[in-house]
Amino acid sequence: MPLAQITLFAGRTEEMRGELIRRVTDTIVEVLHCPREAVTVVLQEIPKTNWGEAGVPASKKS
Repeated sequence: MPLAQITLFAGRTEEMRGELIRRVTDTIVEVLHCPREAVTVVLQEIPKTNWGEAGVPASKKS
């Protein structure tokens, strides 16, 4: 049972998240030759205020 976990900034639309889940699922099925029903995709959305890069919150970067 493949499990894909994707962490990204919060703020994408429901349509964008759905498209991402569909495409990741399609790719896993194509590459691993497994049934769609066996694939799980988890999106974890993090607010930019809770994500730091080089000691700076992502919300402070342009």
